[in-house]
Amino acid sequence: MAVNQKWVHSMTPEDKQFYRALGQRISQYRKDQGLTQVQLAEILGIAQQTMAHYEGGNLRVAVSLLRPLATTLGASFEELIEGSASAVKKKRGPASTLQRQIEQIGLMPRSKQRFISEMLEALIKQQQAS
Repeated sequence: MAVNQKWVHSMTPEDKQFYRALGQRISQYRKDQGLTQVQLAEILGIAQQTMAHYEGGNLRVAVSLLRPLATTLGASFEELIEGSASAVKKKRGPASTLQRQIEQIGLMPRSKQRFISEMLEALIKQQQAS
């Protein structure tokens, strides 16, 4: 554990600048999606305090979270990491609940996606029959 603590605190000035900018992009994307830190943390399966540290640039974002984070925030991986000029897209409003749910379903294992799809199909058929 001591080795890990030393690694976390040994960020170079360039690393600190990168993670601070990444944190700002995460925060902006999150707000654009109409999500709170608590909601985003729950979606990703991490603590809200960890999310706050990511957004503040005080903690390195786990590599395994980058792809799900970008997907949840409606950004490409490259936009999130590189911070291209088009990275923070101005939207007309927050993403709908349904849109966020669809994005989250896309992150689930195929078996769960199939189950949800079958349930939706059954509900749609039931509605059409009414």
